[in-house]
Amino acid sequence: MVTLNGQTLTFSDVRKILFEGERVVYSEDSIKKVQESRKAVERIVAEERVVYGITTGFGKFSDVLIGKKDVEALQLNLIRSHACGIGDPFPEVVARAMILLRANALLKGFSGVRPVVIERLLELLNAGIHPVIPQQGSLGASGDLAPLSHLALVLIGEGEVFYKGERIPAIQALKKETIVPITLTAKEGLALINGTQAMTAMGVVAYLEAEKLAYQTELISSITIEGLRGIIDAFDEDIHLARGYREQVEVAERMRGYLADSSLITKQGELRVQDAYSIRCIPQVHGATWQTLNYVKEKLEIEMNAATDNPLIFDNGEKVLSGGNFHGQPIAFAMDFLAIAVAELANISERRIERLVNPQLNDLPPFLSPEPGLQSGAMIMQYVAASLVSENKTLAHPASVDSIPSSANQEDHVSMGTIGSRHAYQVITNTRRVLAIEAICSIQAAEIRGKDKMAAATREFLENARKLVPFINADRVFSKDIEAMNNWLKEGTFQFENCEALIYR
Repeated sequence: MVTLNGQTLTFSDVRKILFEGERVVYSEDSIKKVQESRKAVERIVAEERVVYGITTGFGKFSDVLIGKKDVEALQLNLIRSHACGIGDPFPEVVARAMILLRANALLKGFSGVRPVVIERLLELLNAGIHPVIPQQGSLGASGDLAPLSHLALVLIGEGEVFYKGERIPAIQALKKETIVPITLTAKEGLALINGTQAMTAMGVVAYLEAEKLAYQTELISSITIEGLRGIIDAFDEDIHLARGYREQVEVAERMRGYLADSSLITKQGELRVQDAYSIRCIPQVHGATWQTLNYVKEKLEIEMNAATDNPLIFDNGEKVLSGGNFHGQPIAFAMDFLAIAVAELANISERRIERLVNPQLNDLPPFLSPEPGLQSGAMIMQYVAASLVSENKTLAHPASVDSIPSSANQEDHVSMGTIGSRHAYQVITNTRRVLAIEAICSIQAAEIRGKDKMAAATREFLENARKLVPFINADRVFSKDIEAMNNWLKEGTFQFENCEALIYR
C-alpha cells in the first residue's frame, strides 16, 4: 500500500504502483488541506468575487465573468471542449501514471477541489480503469490541457477506458466497479486539467525504461568486448578517477566486475595497443548518459510532487494567486536531454555492431555468417541498427526550442514538453532494438571465440539469451530474433546470479 500526501512520492513508489499493481490511499493530513482549500473556493463563489477559473472563463476568456448559477456548466463545458486530443492513445501504463500524478498534485491542497474528486481518481487507479488518452494535441502550457481533459471525462462518466484488456465506454467500466460518476463543481474541471501530468507521466515511464536500458548496455557491451577480444586496461580505475566524473567511474567499475574472470579480454600490446573509441570510450560515453539520467530523475521527482494548477489557493483562501506553474519548460528541457542522451547509447552501440560484423575490423567470420557468401548472417541486422540510429537523430531534435502562440495570443509562449516526452520514449524504444541487435551479434561472436572462456556474468546472459535466440548456424528470419531479444530486455523481469544489470534498481 502506498500512501499519497502530495509531497513525498518517489520513483520506488511509482514502480510499485505502475508495474506491481500496488494499491494507493491518501493521507488524512493531506485531505484536511484539501478540505480547507475547498472551503475557500466555496466562499469565492458565494461572494461572487472575481477569481480566474472560478468565476471567470479561461484563457482569453479570463475577463468574462460567470454567474453563480453557471459555475457547474462552466466546468463541464471546459472538459468537453478541451477533450480534443488526437492520434494513438498513450500506453496504458502512462495513463495510469497520469491518474496517480494528478491525484498526488491535488493532495497538496492548493487546488480547491472536493475530496471526492481525489477519491474517484484513486478508485480508478485501484480498479485498473485507465482512460483512453490521445497522445497528440498538447502544447505543454497551460499544462497538458487536451490529454488531461480526456482523463477528466472518465470521472464524469464520459469518454473511453482500457479495462481488463478491453477498450470500452467509461461508464461501462465504472458500473462494473460500482464507481459513481461525479458532477464537477466550481474550479474542479480546471484543477483536473491545468497541469503537466501528461508530459511528466510519459517522462516517468520513459525514465524508468531508460534507466534499465542504461544498465543493460554495460553488460551487453561487455560481451562485445569479449567477442572482439578487447583491451581491459582502458577500464582501469585510475584512468577514470583522473577525470573525476562519478558516473564514468561507476560504469568502468561495473564493467570490470562483469569481465573480471574472462579469458577473452586482452591487455594493451597483447593483440593491439588500443581499441576503437566505441570500445575504449564506453565509460566516458555511457557515463555521460548516466549524468543526464540523474538530472532527468531529479527534475521528474520534483515535478511528481509539484503544484502545477492555476490559480493556487494559499492561507486558507486569504490569498488566491494566478501564476504559471503549469508551464512545462523544466520537463521539456529534461525530456529533450533524455532523448539526446539515450540516442547516444544507440549511436555507440551501432558502431560496436559494425565492429562485430565487419571482416575488415576483426578476425571473426564475415558478418558472423556460418557460410560467408552463401549465407549473409548478421549483415542486414547492422542495416536495421543504422536505420534506427538515423531515425533517433531526427527524434532527438529538441522540441523545447519551439513555441507557438495560442488562445488569441494570451498564451504566447509554450513548452512543447509533451512532444519532447513522446519523442524521448520513441528514442528509448528504438535504442532498445539497437541494443537487442548488439546482444545477438555479441553473443554470437563470443560463442565463436569459446563460451567456456567467457566471464561468469556474460556467460550467464548468453545461456539465458540462447533460450530465445539460437546460435546462428544458418540464415533465418532475424526480425523474430530481434523482437524476441527486444521484448526480453524490455520486460527485464529476470535476475541473474552474477549480474543485476537487467532488473530494476
